[in-house]
Amino acid sequence: MDLHGFLKALARRWPTVTVCLVLAIGAAIAATALSTPVYEARTQLFVATRTGEDTTQLNQGQSFSQARVQSYAAIVTTRQVTEFVVQKLRLRTTPEELASRITAVAPLNTVLIDITVRDTAPRRAARIANAVATRFSAVVERLETPKRAVTSERPVRSRTAAGTSPVSLGITQEAVAPTVPVSPRPMVNLAAGVLGGLLLGAGIVALRETLDTTFKASEALGEFTALPGLGTIPYDRNAPKRPLVTVDAHSRRAEAFRKLRTNLQFSQVDDPPRIIVVTSSMPGEGKTNTAVNLALSLAEAGVSTCLVDGDLRRPCVAPAFGLVQDAGLTTVLIGQARIEEVMQQAGRLSVLAAGAVPPNPTELLASARMEEVLRELAGTYEVVIVDTAPLLPVADTVGLASLAQGALLVVRAAKTSRDQVRTAAQSLERVGVRVLGTVFSMAPVPKGGRYGYGRYGAYGRYGELPAPRASAPGEEAVAPAATRRTGEK
Repeated sequence: MDLHGFLKALARRWPTVTVCLVLAIGAAIAATALSTPVYEARTQLFVATRTGEDTTQLNQGQSFSQARVQSYAAIVTTRQVTEFVVQKLRLRTTPEELASRITAVAPLNTVLIDITVRDTAPRRAARIANAVATRFSAVVERLETPKRAVTSERPVRSRTAAGTSPVSLGITQEAVAPTVPVSPRPMVNLAAGVLGGLLLGAGIVALRETLDTTFKASEALGEFTALPGLGTIPYDRNAPKRPLVTVDAHSRRAEAFRKLRTNLQFSQVDDPPRIIVVTSSMPGEGKTNTAVNLALSLAEAGVSTCLVDGDLRRPCVAPAFGLVQDAGLTTVLIGQARIEEVMQQAGRLSVLAAGAVPPNPTELLASARMEEVLRELAGTYEVVIVDTAPLLPVADTVGLASLAQGALLVVRAAKTSRDQVRTAAQSLERVGVRVLGTVFSMAPVPKGGRYGYGRYGAYGRYGELPAPRASAPGEEAVAPAATRRTGEK
């Protein structure tokens, strides 16, 4: 995934980034509020060498002090210093814990030692810093006093009975109680929360994009399947209430189905298929919606078209037009009626409903009688569109598709995975079905498009086409009034 694709993914999944950002900022604010303030007191010592007034001796003393000062800084946190301070100030802590709150730094090329003490109480931090500086000075002077001159183990002094330490430490800056805590720092925590939230959101988006094997664009679908993309149907939030494009003939969605009709007619000029099955890999991908509106578009163009509901498990075609559901394909297959007796009309379009749901749909759809029905319909109509069941959950479509002359595979944008599309295409190829192309359904509309983004509504029991709403008095019906064709005796 390149940078452009990653930025598009961020824009598409902005709710994820927003949630991560809000959570991270909330965590930063909570951490700031729950943290105990920590204060920092500083003191500074100057390391001097006892030498004469001769310039050479002064230079030698300066070099001596600079050479030793780094070693002195390491003594500040030793037990010789911290244990004495704990006892003197009666602190409720251990020498080791106190040492962890003390920092000593000797700046390069100087004879200065900066001692910093952190504590939750500002005055106590200053007292500890001053006590550490005093005790540290005494310890260093005792350590620098020649051993032969040390005659007693009494409390440390800068002078002994028989000698003097060659160095002396003086406090140049005493510690004072700080007024502002050094921790927590609200602005730093907030900035860290913002940065952490953005990084977390970007990481989650990148991970989801890596694991997401669905198709976001029709071009990606075409490259993956090597099949022609015959149409891209935009997402329409009003489709559940108005599934038929005849309601708004000038909509973007209606125009998309006209393009699908045109592409289908010109894709197979030399050998145009008469019987076309419309299927998908899984339920809820818009196959019934595609079959219904493609058939309407063909009929609108003056093509004699018959729409057959071949989904005998969850039929949705008849409810979409408000037609009779109980008599239809299954009635013909079991010999209880002839085709012309159960054929219904929706304007120029002839519709053969599914009929009663049978106990053995797979056997009925793959039967010789089903082949005879399709041949009879193909002899009467120029195009026969058959809405079928999804390929992967059931075996109904595999047997039925082998009786057709072509198949359209509907793929839902950002929903159907690559494995599902691959398996569905292979299922059709194994039975020798010619896959005419793919239909990319429920595609997001670019900015400025008429239809917004969102989740495609549930259509029927497959999540596709619901029954049309009843028309108000004086309002034009959603579909042309359905009439049942009866044969003359």
